[in-house]
Amino acid sequence: MKPIGLYVHIPFCVSKCSYCDFYSLASDHTKHKEYVGAVCENIRLNGHRFKTVADTLYIGGGTPTVLDAEDLVKIVNQSQESFILEGAEITVEANPADDLADTFNYLRRAGVNRLSLGVQSAVERELRILSRRHTFEQVTLTVKSAAAAGFRNISVDIMLGVPDQTLSSVAETVDKVLKLNPTHISAYMLKLEENTPLYRNSQSFKFPDDNETAEMYLYVCARLKKEGYEHYEISNFARPGFHSRHNLKYWNCQEYIGIGPAAHSFINGRRYYYNRDIDEFIRNPILQDDGEGGSFEEYVMLQLRLSEGVKFSTLTERFGTECTQRVMKNAAALKESGLLKSDMDRVSLTQEGFLLSNSVILQLLK
Repeated sequence: MKPIGLYVHIPFCVSKCSYCDFYSLASDHTKHKEYVGAVCENIRLNGHRFKTVADTLYIGGGTPTVLDAEDLVKIVNQSQESFILEGAEITVEANPADDLADTFNYLRRAGVNRLSLGVQSAVERELRILSRRHTFEQVTLTVKSAAAAGFRNISVDIMLGVPDQTLSSVAETVDKVLKLNPTHISAYMLKLEENTPLYRNSQSFKFPDDNETAEMYLYVCARLKKEGYEHYEISNFARPGFHSRHNLKYWNCQEYIGIGPAAHSFINGRRYYYNRDIDEFIRNPILQDDGEGGSFEEYVMLQLRLSEGVKFSTLTERFGTECTQRVMKNAAALKESGLLKSDMDRVSLTQEGFLLSNSVILQLLK
């Protein structure tokens, strides 16, 4: 069996960001301890149940670093005991609003070798609109603390399409982020999710229109390419050798196990999830069956998020000649649009195609 990925969800935050729809709760130290115990037991039980190994671990949230460093290390240690192979990529998300120097030292000694920082913007007014707690000065200090602890693989998230954002303010954010010399940059386009404060108050803000957001995205793509970053997925850019191994499992339709409320899994050809209920997870976590995974349509959709796209020989091996011929025929019809590239070997989206990926993929699969 190929090694899987392991994801652990930490559903706690000091405060909720205005755009966030992820499952998270107010930080509560007593609840932290209960939750970490339940997570470690659940990791152990899943290790026995599925009897597999993992070569990536991603601890996300929420805000994982609201936990005590010792509790994070317990999760890492239990994961290593139950799943992890030597040489695994082990990532922890962190919020740069907090003094994390001691936490980073603990994590590095425990084997964590990658950090993901939720920066979103270097412009103060944009950070306030997004309800982020940090300043960019704190981001800089966080990166210095991480480097001092021995981290050499640091990813930074930025956001496009933020209210009041302009091409000039995006350029300011990119300039400042590049000075930190991260190995990986994720540039996500803001999606307004229902039941978030930003959605409810959206009439109070001026959002960039679709053309302006597209211009921001294409600017980021060109700028990061010029700086030596490889654009390997719609929203992700990395120095050579620093692609996110964990996230590649999702996009390559490979298997993974998710631990925690609202976490999803794809293992042994089926999809599972836990309910969005922390108390249920602590008392009696039940893995809910969500049906088969890895269908032809799902595989093509995920692969086309990657710059290298879908390789026809692999598609034929997995799903047969008829499916491959269907994609090849539709790709040939779309080729003149400039939204995709296609030859006898593979089909992939262009940067312009990434901006319209959902509609292009639907046309390829029809």
